[in-house]
Amino acid sequence: MKVLLINGSPRKAGNTFLALSEVAKELEKNGIVAEIVQLGVQPVRSCIACNTCKSKGENRCCFDDDICNRVSEKMKEADALIIGSPVYYGQPNGGLLALLQRLLYSAGSYFTGKPAAAVAVCRRGGATATLQTLTMPFQMMHMPLVTSQYWNIVYGRDAGEAALDQEGMQTMRSLAKNMAAMLKAMEGQPKPEYEARQAMNFIR
Repeated sequence: MKVLLINGSPRKAGNTFLALSEVAKELEKNGIVAEIVQLGVQPVRSCIACNTCKSKGENRCCFDDDICNRVSEKMKEADALIIGSPVYYGQPNGGLLALLQRLLYSAGSYFTGKPAAAVAVCRRGGATATLQTLTMPFQMMHMPLVTSQYWNIVYGRDAGEAALDQEGMQTMRSLAKNMAAMLKAMEGQPKPEYEARQAMNFIR
């Protein structure tokens, strides 16, 4: 079994990476393969609602000049997803949000029904709003949310400070243990058969 972790920070070895690395190490201890993908500093396109991905039915975004389709292919083989983001003005990194929206829309079948979690890393505040923003899409994709002993928050500003947040690091390890337990419990079990979606607009 494998968990894909997306580091939504432009800083390759910053505090978000430290938090996700703690999760990854604990997953490995519990027999789960973990791979961390770095969002990096290259531009990430936002969705332009062209619907080309749906019309072609290829589980790929029509834009192939950033990380989106590479992550989709990785998620095709993964059993679960964890995304981590620094907190910017009480919100997740905009590039990570753009990536997540395109991933779920263009390649949603690779995500549906797989356990997921989000991690927020902040200097002081805005982490709970960031977590809410990041987990709301999972709930639309039938992705079971994996919890921990506290909200999945780690504190730290300067590089390396997250390692000093003992409770935050413990929360990351607890998250990993819960993720491993859920994956093992789900192993070999068929996914539910979902009804065809009945989408309605409030204005008729």
